[in-house]
Amino acid sequence: MPARHVYKVLFVNQGKVYEIYARSVSQGELFGFLEVEELVFGERTSLVVDPGEERIRAEFEGVRRTYIPLHAVLRVDEVAKQGISKISAAEGGNVAQFPLAGYAPGGDNLKGK
Repeated sequence: MPARHVYKVLFVNQGKVYEIYARSVSQGELFGFLEVEELVFGERTSLVVDPGEERIRAEFEGVRRTYIPLHAVLRVDEVAKQGISKISAAEGGNVAQFPLAGYAPGGDNLKGK
């Protein structure tokens, strides 16, 4: 039986860094978004419950597929085994958001003046 792939996806959302695990990650049909399906969380059968993972599990409860804007994605890794999903504060250092394009609605930016 072939091994199932597990992907670790790191992305920024509202000033926090999310780390989630999923079985399927693709560009998808929605332009500019990463499509993440089959989210994987730790087993609830253990006696020790991680409140951080419970928080992210509650946030994604009932979500079959999520779309993450490409500019928010920090990293996607294929990993050998699943880790613990978590939300952490975006600190300085090596986590930075890509610069956004200087486009304002109305189209004045494209006239070349």
